[in-house]
This record gives sequence, structure tokens and C-alpha cells, in this order.
Amino acid sequence: MVHDEFWRAKVVYGMAVVCLLLGLAIGYLLRGSESRTGVASSPSHAAAPDPHASGSMQMPSMEQMKAMADRKVEPLLAQLKSDPKNKDLLLRVAYFYKSAHQFKDAASYFDRALQVDPKNTAVRTEMASCLYYDGNVDGALDLLQESLKQNPADANSLFNLGMIRWKGKKDASGAIAAWKELLKTNPHLDKKPVVERMIAEAQGKAS
Repeated sequence: MVHDEFWRAKVVYGMAVVCLLLGLAIGYLLRGSESRTGVASSPSHAAAPDPHASGSMQMPSMEQMKAMADRKVEPLLAQLKSDPKNKDLLLRVAYFYKSAHQFKDAASYFDRALQVDPKNTAVRTEMASCLYYDGNVDGALDLLQESLKQNPADANSLFNLGMIRWKGKKDASGAIAAWKELLKTNPHLDKKPVVERMIAEAQGKAS
């Protein structure tokens, strides 16, 4: 359900629009762990109406999305000037840029947040997805591996590791290994049927 340009939800399924465009479910398991600290979960972007269209809804251009994000983050950036290590502010800026598909900008602010809180697995996983969308597949995989060193059972890291191995590296066997580890270390995962279907599909590609 969309209420505004950006929306908050207890359970966030990541960048739904981008996933549809890329055929990739990166972030499907994300639950917005940062929302407990007062920072919005990674928001999805609502399609903005085209002022020249008659009653139709169209996706805004990348330039329009960037302009929208720049307007949203302007007051936050002003606050960051006097409080540059405020993790909540950094994450809010990062999520606004991510929702506007400005992945390089988003990654830079996730990185700054990680410098403040280097053990934050959720933020590192968010940054990894931004690197992937920006075309840095190896960088995304490195970040996910670092997340798993800190938290070997992290569901989001394992799920995204499998997706990026499969879609980014065409490594079906590596994806299957990540997803099997996900199910092993998270036996009560509520999205277990989804992961099992992904494994079956990857096995079909690997055979």
C-alpha cells in the first residue's frame, strides 16, 4: 500500500520496482532492522504521475527521481554538517537515495554509516545491494562475505549472496550452496518455500 512518495513498513521486501526490472529479488527477506532505532526501513519508491499524461501513471525519469531525492535529503545534509557521524541521519539519506535508484550515492552514505557502526550487518547488506545495482558485483559479494564473517547465519546476507552469485556471476552451484546454508542456519525462516523454489530453479540451471 502506497501512501506517499516514500513509504514505511514493518516488513520490507526491498527495491520492488528495481527487482521487477532486473528480474532479481535482492532484499526480498529484508525486515528493516534499523527501524527500531528510529530510522525508516528501506522504502520502496512509488511511481510518480506524469503531469503530461491524462490519467495514466508512469515511472519518473532517473533525473526526476534524483531531483526528488535531493530535495528530500537537503535538510538532512544540513544537519549532517554539524553532526557528520550521526548514523540515523546517514541512513535516512542513504535510504532516500536508494529508493530513488541513486545507488552510488546511497552506497556512499551506507559506507559512512558503517564507519560509525562497523559491525552493523544490516547496513552492510544494504550497501552490498547498492553496489550490485550500480554494477559492482565483486564489491557486493565481498561485503556480503564480510557480513557473514560477523554473523554467519544472517538470513539477508545469505539470501542476497545466493542471488548475486546466480544472477551476477552465473554461478548456480554457488547460489545453491548459499541458500542451503540459509535454510540450515534459519530452520524457521518464514520464506522457506520461496528459498526452496529458488534452489530448485537454480538446480535446473546447474544440471
